[in-house]
Amino acid sequence: MEQFERGEYDVIVVGAGHAGSEAALASARMGCNTLLLTINLDMVAFMPCNPSVGGPAKGVVVREIDALGGEMGKNIDKTYIQMRMLNTGKGPAVRALRAQADKNAYAEAMKHTIERQEHLTLRQGLVDDLLVEEGKVVGVVTSTGAVYRSQAVVITAGTALKGEIIIGELKYSSGPNNSQPSIKLGESLRRLGFEVDRFKTGTPPRVKSSTIDYSKTEIQPGDTLPNHFSFTTPDSEYLKDQIPCWLTYTNEKTHQIIQKNLHRAPMFTGIVEGVGARYCPSIEDKIVRFADKPRHQIFLEPEGRYTEEVYIQGLSTSLPEDVQHAMVQSVEGLEQAEIMRSGYAIEYDVVLPHQLRSTLETKLVEGLFTAGQTNGTSGYEEAACQGLIAGINAARKVKQEEPFILKRSDAYIGVLIDDLVTKGTNEPYRLLTSRAEYRLILRHDNADLRLTEKGHAIGLVSDEDYALYLNKKQQIEEEMTRLRSIRLKPTPAIQAFLESKQTAQLKDGILAGDFLKRPEISYRDLATFIPEPEEELDHTVIEQVEIQVKYEGYIKKALDKVGKLKRMEAKKIPENIDYNAINGLATEARQKLIKIEPETIAQASRISGVNPSDISILMVYIEQGKIAKLPK
Repeated sequence: MEQFERGEYDVIVVGAGHAGSEAALASARMGCNTLLLTINLDMVAFMPCNPSVGGPAKGVVVREIDALGGEMGKNIDKTYIQMRMLNTGKGPAVRALRAQADKNAYAEAMKHTIERQEHLTLRQGLVDDLLVEEGKVVGVVTSTGAVYRSQAVVITAGTALKGEIIIGELKYSSGPNNSQPSIKLGESLRRLGFEVDRFKTGTPPRVKSSTIDYSKTEIQPGDTLPNHFSFTTPDSEYLKDQIPCWLTYTNEKTHQIIQKNLHRAPMFTGIVEGVGARYCPSIEDKIVRFADKPRHQIFLEPEGRYTEEVYIQGLSTSLPEDVQHAMVQSVEGLEQAEIMRSGYAIEYDVVLPHQLRSTLETKLVEGLFTAGQTNGTSGYEEAACQGLIAGINAARKVKQEEPFILKRSDAYIGVLIDDLVTKGTNEPYRLLTSRAEYRLILRHDNADLRLTEKGHAIGLVSDEDYALYLNKKQQIEEEMTRLRSIRLKPTPAIQAFLESKQTAQLKDGILAGDFLKRPEISYRDLATFIPEPEEELDHTVIEQVEIQVKYEGYIKKALDKVGKLKRMEAKKIPENIDYNAINGLATEARQKLIKIEPETIAQASRISGVNPSDISILMVYIEQGKIAKLPK
């Protein structure tokens, strides 16, 4: 096909899912002339899987995106149908906000935000090839022959990258939700020399709401107290007319239907070749792996306010359509349920992430970034945060500014990216709280205190939002200081209150801050015994004060560990270092260091197969400054 010049941009983003949307908005908001190309304009920020945002670890990521100036938190706050805080009976480090989205409204709102963004052009087009000259990306070519040139390209192709949908014995080329796949781009990446693998994910059937007997299920309502993902969304906008989800379970009959049809299950017959997600398995996989478990939870999640489609969370499957029908109707409450869309598995290409730098720029091609499921992750939130970081760094590269890198101690986003580039992944990566060694300080409630200043410094947090943040921060500091200055005496009222709480009474006076450290005492309790602050405090300020006071000792220990980590992060490894010239390194360590190309001693220490003795040898050689370097 004859090619023709179509335009020149600073940054081109390929794909407009959750990663692509954040990447393009970030680049444009930082002043770069940005082009966002998508296969289908009707699928911008589309949710092909569950219609929700947040949850354990993921909810923290959404707030981190918001604190840095990203869009996901603001967008879900505009379009949710239910908001719920999970794990409220546990400590603040594992609490998690989760929102049920109106799927179509979410996509439409994000598309409209993108359309109105200055410096950003949204255009429909299928990218077939990358233009690379002397090891540097210079543009893309679409299926129509249009050539778009740029200084940086961000690929966020998601599951469309050489996607294939599988239902039973049926397997056909397709992107998610029967959209057009991107075939030639995957081939282009292979030609350039990238290591590409095949992963698999899946989705459950959708059933018609009016055919569900909700009386046989357990209602799961939203919260009545206001909560939002964006730190800038006012409580006054909290949705009162929320739509509930519902809980039911699989049973022995469900399991028998699946077991009798395992010979027709693509993941067991060999039709599915890609690696699936361990932490989000299909129902047939769960039945095999947990054979002794009599039932599994099934959540019925509405896909929106103006649709009958209900997502059956927990019933992802690629079984044949007739088996899906029998399986669904074996579940209590779904005996008469009509399937509107069958569940399916989808296989797709991923760029193995050890080929990336911490900026998400590829090591092989300068100026080429990848983000989202293209990097082997699963989930909208994981995709969005990568898109944000890739977009920021693409823009900063164009502007010849220092790269923006979040450390593991800065954010869950830093944990995710470091895991990918340092450890790689052999399955769809899902962010878990257990992956973060500093999770006590990486909480959903303090994401703004951790990251807003960084977001403002790179130009994504507006001056207006930054002023709101500074005011909140000042209120927290002033109230913490006030609590350290007020002394409580063992008055009869306090002693009687403590007796009612079945806790030790005061023997002497105590500072209000120390009084609040008692597990039984809340800030609201304390407030009845001390003067009111000069100005009324928002509930988010009170929450932050209470957490910081109660967990002060634990937080200090965590911060001490962070200090040690930062000292290791400051020890840079020279570029193009020749590990073969370093005597004493174990063979496995040498191989892994050559493969990963760590940027700091701290990153090198986290590589599987690199032992403390190898790190010691490496540090000695670097300090001596006598290391041979490979030619650039």
